[in-house]
This record gives sequence, C-alpha cells and structure tokens, in this order.
Amino acid sequence: MFQQNNMQLAIRIPTSPAQDSSQYMQVDQSDKSLVMSGDMQNGGFTHSEYIFNFSKKLEEDLQTFGMKIKQHEDNIKFLKTQKNKLDESILDLQSKYHSSGTPVAENEVHSHPQSEEETMEQIMRQEKSAAGIICRLNTHHGIQAYNITLTKDVLGIVARLGKVDDDNFGRLLSEYLGMETMLAIVCRTYDGVKMLETYDKEGCINKSSGLHGLGASIGRNLDGRFLVICLEHLRPYAGDFIPNDPQRRLDLLKPRLPNGECPPGFVGFAVNMINIDSTHFCFAANGYGLRETLFYSLFSRLQVYKTRADMLQALPCISDGALSLDGGIIKANGLFCLGNQEDVQLRFPKASMKSSLPESYIESERQMKELKWKKEKMIEDIKREQALLNNSKLNFDRKKAEFLKFLAESSSYAAQQQLSVKPERLTPR
Repeated sequence: MFQQNNMQLAIRIPTSPAQDSSQYMQVDQSDKSLVMSGDMQNGGFTHSEYIFNFSKKLEEDLQTFGMKIKQHEDNIKFLKTQKNKLDESILDLQSKYHSSGTPVAENEVHSHPQSEEETMEQIMRQEKSAAGIICRLNTHHGIQAYNITLTKDVLGIVARLGKVDDDNFGRLLSEYLGMETMLAIVCRTYDGVKMLETYDKEGCINKSSGLHGLGASIGRNLDGRFLVICLEHLRPYAGDFIPNDPQRRLDLLKPRLPNGECPPGFVGFAVNMINIDSTHFCFAANGYGLRETLFYSLFSRLQVYKTRADMLQALPCISDGALSLDGGIIKANGLFCLGNQEDVQLRFPKASMKSSLPESYIESERQMKELKWKKEKMIEDIKREQALLNNSKLNFDRKKAEFLKFLAESSSYAAQQQLSVKPERLTPR
C-alpha cells in the first residue's frame, strides 16, 4: 500500500548568473506523477532515481558554473581597482612633470617659446595699462620698486607669476583667461589695493596719486579700467597637497566617468600645470601660497585633455571648464569656445629646462614608463578575465536551458503515466 506524503525535491536553479545560486525551484512530488507512476510501472524506483540523480547532476553543474562566474567577476573588479590606482599614479606624475611632447593647436604660430623677458616686453607694450606701468617701474628701479610705498604690497602681474613647460599650453591658458586677466595686478592685502587708486570727496579718481600719478610721472597716462587681484580676499583651496611635491601641487580628485573610470586623454588640472619659480613663490598675508589662492581662483578645477575628442567625450565629468592641447576650450558648463585659436602675443613664459626639471625628473620618467607597462599588462589581464567570464556565462545559460528542458520533459512524462494508472490500484486497502 502506498501512502501519500508531502516530500519535495529541492532543485537549485538560478534564473540568471547574477542571482544567488542558493535560490530554489520546488518540485512537488506529493502528486505521485513524478515518482509513483514510474515505480508502479517498473516495480521499483528506476524513474524516480533517474530523475533525482540527473537533476542533482545538473544542479551541481549549474553551481560550478555559477562559482566560476563569481570568481571571474571578482577578479575583474580587483584588476580594475588596481588599474585605477595606476591611472592615479600616472596622472600625478604627468601633473608634476608635464611633457612638452604633446599635440599642438592646428593653427599654432610656429615661433620660438616665449621667455620671461619677452613676456615682460609684451606687457610694457601695453603703454596705457596699469600692468605696463608696474613693469616699467620694475625695469628702471629693479628691486627698489618694491620698497616704494605705492607698490610694496604688489606681488606682480598674473602673466609673470607662473611658467609652463609647453609654449602651446601657455598660449592656451592665456587665451582662456583673456588679456585683461593676464594683465591683472596681484596684491597681498586690501590695503595694497587701496594704495593703487584714490578718490576725491566727489568719488572721482585722483589722477595725481596712486598708479595714475605714477604713470603721469613717467609719461604713461593710465587710461581705462584695470584689474587688481587681492590674495587676502580670495577663498583658498582647502584640501590636501600632493605629498613630497616641492611645487605644492593640489591633491585634487581626478574626474570620473559614470562607469567609474578616468576619462581617456585626461592630462591633469591646469592649476597644477603652472610652475611657480622660487622668486615668485610668495605667500599671501594669510599664509597661503600663490597656487592655492591666485591660480586656484583663476582656474579652479579646469581640466586639460590631449585632444578635443577626448575633452568632448569627458563632458559628463567636466564641472569647471576644460582645455584640449589641440586648441579646444570649454569655459564652463554649456559655454563652448568655437573657431580658430587666437594668435595670443602675451602668454605665460616657458620655463627653462634648468628651472622646470628637478633632479628627480629622470627617476620620475623611469617610474612613468614602469607604471604604463604595468597598466598595459593589467588591461591584458582584464580582457582575459572578461573572455573567461563570457564563456562561463554561456556555459551557465546552456546548462540552465538543459535543466529546464529536463524538468519540463519529466513533468510531461509523469503526467502521462499518472493518467495511465488505474484509479483502483491507487486506493489503499
């Protein structure tokens, strides 16, 4: 006599590789269609044992493929993390020692790099500008000019307070800032700003004092407006600096695309690609340096890319504008500068090899090559793991389809056997 029972055959069957393989599909055997019909027909457990053993084998195969998929996914995740760390290290080295072997603007004027003396001459050609008067004063009086009450708080002109490793890059930065900003006078404190221009009781400019009076005394009447930047009133960068960097570059977070990777072609941040000479590495009255005050205020997180194509591909992670070394400019979100690059005469001077390359430059170049080699090997490993992952997923899907087909055929066969069993043979005696 057969008795009914509620035993169930638990078969693990993940619906997709990404799901936990511990999920179950319950096959109810209380209806006797899967087991008893076979037993009644053959006088034993031939069919039930076959179904149980084969389903168990398929279940084990699915678990094996699921474990392989998980292993390959973990490996890829780990390798991508390591690759991102290599990218960070490479970008830090690139920011420190920006190579001059970069793409140049398509309409670049092929002239020799601009020296500091030439930058000075370009400023003095602006005869009716405040910057021209300051530079004329420095040229004729040298260091004594900074002892004059009027200019003792003046650090200099924006165009002379920084240098670049690449002349094309210096031209791009100058075009981005514009002539007015490049000619801006930089003062440590607001008291120094007030010394540059005074007013009478009616609020009109006193032409006999300040820079206006100084200009008149040397035959250069100051005409029009001019910018003055007060370091004391700038909001400085509040983050960390790159460790062991004599230039005190800012440790800014690298841009990330939605997939978490750094955009292709990203060279660095403009604020970190400015070199500050020791003669101009002055500190503001509040103790901050020029990079975290003046240049951070001018460039913020302005990103630099190798090409326009790289820059446009990185649009989702550009927040404070971008430049490309082949002449592209994005001023801010939604503000694109189109057309040919201007022939900018006044630009940041190119640093000399002696001043721009520290003793550790050769070692840094070696480290750069080693990091790039490791990155290439890492990319190959990621591709290899991805191929193995794709193969494991394919095998999983095939085995899953085989499993589902087996269950469907077993259920159909059991249902047919149940219909063929006479009802009186299933009645308990």
